[in-house]
Amino acid sequence: MSKADPEATPREFLPHDHAHCVSDAMAAAESLCAESGARLTPVRRRVLEILLEGHRPMGAYDVLSRLDAEGLGSKPPVAYRALGFLVDQGLAHRIERLNAFIACPHPSGQDHVAAFLICRDCGTVAEVPSAPPPLPAGFQVEQTTIEAVGLCTACADGPAT
Repeated sequence: MSKADPEATPREFLPHDHAHCVSDAMAAAESLCAESGARLTPVRRRVLEILLEGHRPMGAYDVLSRLDAEGLGSKPPVAYRALGFLVDQGLAHRIERLNAFIACPHPSGQDHVAAFLICRDCGTVAEVPSAPPPLPAGFQVEQTTIEAVGLCTACADGPAT
């Protein structure tokens, strides 16, 4: 099996300080919301924290289950509204193929075209930058989702011997 180039491999697929991912994303979220005047309410903040706990997408009902267990809401609209806010603010993305959500690892407050690499074995998802496709003159893209399914470096290489 070939070893991947660590420089080209998304950090989500490599051992890393995940606490750094979380703190950077939360700081960016707080800054972006303050700049735009959007309210990062306690429920919205907690949903983002839940999504940031791992590089794995979560369904709305998984998020709702966590919120309910923490006394933050038990009705589906609570989760869907918070997730919708996070997506609208560019703080999270919806992974169409999985009908799930994942926190944006580098929110910028601007729309960006991202591609999602989904490991079919371990379920880890990495967001990588992508160039917009060439378009006919005058066509305005409102949403783009690029999702690729395969094996991450660790799963492709198999267990270490």
